[in-house]
Parts: sequence; C-alpha cells; structure tokens
Amino acid sequence: MCSLGMVQLFTVIDSWEFDHILAVTLLEASPMTILSTNTPSEELRRVDAAHHMHPFTNNSELGDKGARVVTRASGCWLTDSDGNRILDAMAGLWCVNIGYGREELAEAAKRQMLELPYYNTFFQTSHVPAIALAARLAELAPGDLNSVFFAGSGSEANDTNLRMVRTYWQAKGQPDRNVIIGRWNGYHGSTVGAMSLGGMKGMHEQGGVLDGIEHIDQPNWWSEGGDMSPDEFGLERARQLEEKILEIGADRVAAFIAEPVQGAGGVIIAPDTYWPEIQRIVDKYGILLIADEVICGFGRTGNWFASQALGLRPHIMTIAKGLSSGYQPIGGSIVCDEVAEVIGGVEFNHGYTYSGHPVACAVALENLRIMEDEKIVERVRDDTGPYLKERFESLGDHPLVGEVKIIGMMGSLALTPNKAIRAPFTSDVGTVGFICRERCFANNLIMRHVGDRMIISPPLVISRDEIDTLVERARLSLDETLVALQAQGLMA
Repeated sequence: MCSLGMVQLFTVIDSWEFDHILAVTLLEASPMTILSTNTPSEELRRVDAAHHMHPFTNNSELGDKGARVVTRASGCWLTDSDGNRILDAMAGLWCVNIGYGREELAEAAKRQMLELPYYNTFFQTSHVPAIALAARLAELAPGDLNSVFFAGSGSEANDTNLRMVRTYWQAKGQPDRNVIIGRWNGYHGSTVGAMSLGGMKGMHEQGGVLDGIEHIDQPNWWSEGGDMSPDEFGLERARQLEEKILEIGADRVAAFIAEPVQGAGGVIIAPDTYWPEIQRIVDKYGILLIADEVICGFGRTGNWFASQALGLRPHIMTIAKGLSSGYQPIGGSIVCDEVAEVIGGVEFNHGYTYSGHPVACAVALENLRIMEDEKIVERVRDDTGPYLKERFESLGDHPLVGEVKIIGMMGSLALTPNKAIRAPFTSDVGTVGFICRERCFANNLIMRHVGDRMIISPPLVISRDEIDTLVERARLSLDETLVALQAQGLMA
C-alpha cells in the first residue's frame, strides 16, 4: 500500500472548459487533501515525489529538488505553479504544433465522446473518425502512401513497422529476409521493439534488444566528420548502409529505418549528399525504406513531411506527435500501395486496443483542419521558418557555439570550447549541456539538451516577436553558461 494510503482520483469538469479541480482523497488522512492548480508548489512537489515515477529520470535526484509543475498553457507559453510564464521552445515533446489551448480540439473531443467514445477496429469493424482520418492522411502523404495502420504512439507504430515488414517478406516467399538496419543514436521509441530499432546505447544497456536488427553510424558531421568535408562525410556514412547490406547478405535485409532529421539524437541534419545516396542504395537492393516522421512530420520542416523536403520515397512513414498536436495519443504507419496489397492478402496478426481510437482520430482530423485553414505549413515554409533560421543562426557568433543547424522549426546548437577544431569538452558528455539547459529553465525558456547540443522545436504557430524572445533568452542562457564554465575551470 502507498505511504499515503489508497488514493481516489476524480475530476470535476465545468461546461467542458479546462478549469478543473483534481481532487485527491487520501483515505488515511483527515481532513481530505485536495490538490488543484491553487495548491502550493511545495505540496504538489511532495506528492509528485511520493507517487509519480517520471520517464527518463533519476527519480531520487528529482525528489531532492522537486519537479517543475506546469499548471496552464496557451499558445507557445506555459505557466507553472509558482506563476512563472515560460516560453516553450520544445512544443512539449516536439508535438504541440498548433499551440496550447485550442478550444476547437476540446470541442471535437467532446462531440466524439458523446457520439461514440470508443470502439475497436478489430473483427472487420470500423467507424467514421478512423475512416475519415485514414483517407485524409492518404491525401496529404506523398507518392503512393495510401493506407494507414493506426497505433497509440510513435513507439507502437514502429513496433507495427517491424512486424509489418517481416510479414511482407514472408508473404512474398522470402522469410529469411528479416533483418532491419537502423542507425546508432537514432530514436524510434521506447517499447522493446522500437528501442531495438533505435540506436540509443543507454536504452540498449537495459537489455532485451531484439535479434535481427543491425545499426550503422549516424551522419553527424560536427562530432564525427574528422577531416572530411560535409559532402565527403555524407557519402561515407550513406555507403555504410551498402557495406552493411553486403555484410549481412542482400537476400536477408528487409528494411532500413531512419528519421529524415534525427530528433532526440540532437537535431542532426545530414549533409546534402547523404539522402540521395541512401535512396540509391535501397532502390538498388530492393530494400524497404521506413521514414520515421514522428517528430519531423506535419509541418515541422516547412513541408507536410520531411521526406518531401529531402526528396525521399519511403515505403512506410511513421507518424504521431504533430498528428494531433499532442492533444490525444495517436500514431500510425502510412504504407505504400505495394506493401499494403501484400499485407492485405494475409492474416496480419497485430493490433492495439486503441488502434484508430475514435476520439483521438476526431481530434487529429480537427488538428489537420486547423493546420490547413490557417495555412500553418505555408507560414513555416515562407515566413516564420526563414525568420527563425536567420535569428537562430545569429547565435553562431557566441564563444560557446560551434555548429548551428536548423530546418523549418527544429534546430540545434553544438556547444564547444574551441569551435576552430570542433573540440568536445573535457567533462563528461552532457555536463555542459545540462548546465545550459538549467540556465534556460531559470530564464523561463524551455530548451532541451542532448549531450552537449542544445535543441529547439517550438510550436509551429510561434510569432516573430516570440522568436525574438526565444533567441534573446537563449543568448542570455549561453552567456550565463559561459560564466559558469569559466568558474568551474571547464573553459578558458
């Protein structure tokens, strides 16, 4: 039994607006303890530390200082329990593309909950939201990507992809063609299958990595390019795929999976030579190409999908996050005609309770409608994206900043003690990035660090004035980080 006894949760919702009170009845406590957005931060942090296990977190360390408790959000701004107003330059976790507080999405969820709150899509059954969303995605997706298998997240969708490509080759009479190649430092989710496809070594160290999955190196020129030019390096890294195929045997390789732009790996944008060579190789050997668009899809690059920006022709695209702007958990795989036809001819023994959840589908449809009506993708491509690029690249003159990479509304800064030689810090990887992230938080700016890279992925609706604020606060945080590093002897 938990230390505070049995916990009963209930939510009181008034007229379907977001003014709600979360009441927690602690049966062993008297009088009843109520938690709400008006509860003092110290109490919220205490209960959070006692009962809430956070993802990707050392919870014992977090317990010492307590979590920052976010209570409200609107547009690109968060408000925490201490009343701080914070510019969210990460769109939550890369997902709140149309910004926070959109009542249209709440109304879409309400209507669908009243009409059909849940039904599954198993047993030759369907419903209108899933049908309509699948059809709309087929219209938006490039090429002949015309069929959708729904999931509850990007992780689930990549698990689907793993099983789908193996089923595809089995159905084609090539069951030995079951090896999938990914990239080191790629990220495809946190389930066992998705983690195995990805190349995050910290996750692999937990054990349980699936057999039949291989990895090649990432196209990160700044950290790994040595004396090669970016173009030379891009070709060298792409050709590792061909070398790996020949090492394994082309008749055993099922697919290559990669993010068009690496997200959680640090917003790594490959050199211009990389993707054309990858496309040539997969075409040459008849290997399926899976483009993981979970982060970079739905307008983030100034195109509906990053594959369009980079000229890729994937057989499968993984989607999630921006599909609903994070308002509902939903993901999926958009599949080309040839793969869908083969899979459709066999019993594909796979699916999830929430595949095509009607409320999630309804919210996603409304999200896509808003993006189209407000021309959000076009705005990123023609207006705010170029402006963010100009302003973000201005940080390249800072003594701590080596490389600045940006495409559309996602970018990164590589921090270095010596930009002339692309030197890493002598401290453990991530030490400097963590210091900079903490300075950003102190300055009411949400930026994330991946190792010693600082990354951004703001809501697509961010304004020019808000971009100016983002860059000003980022520069201030870099200045404060430099002072801290000099005080600690980590930089001359």
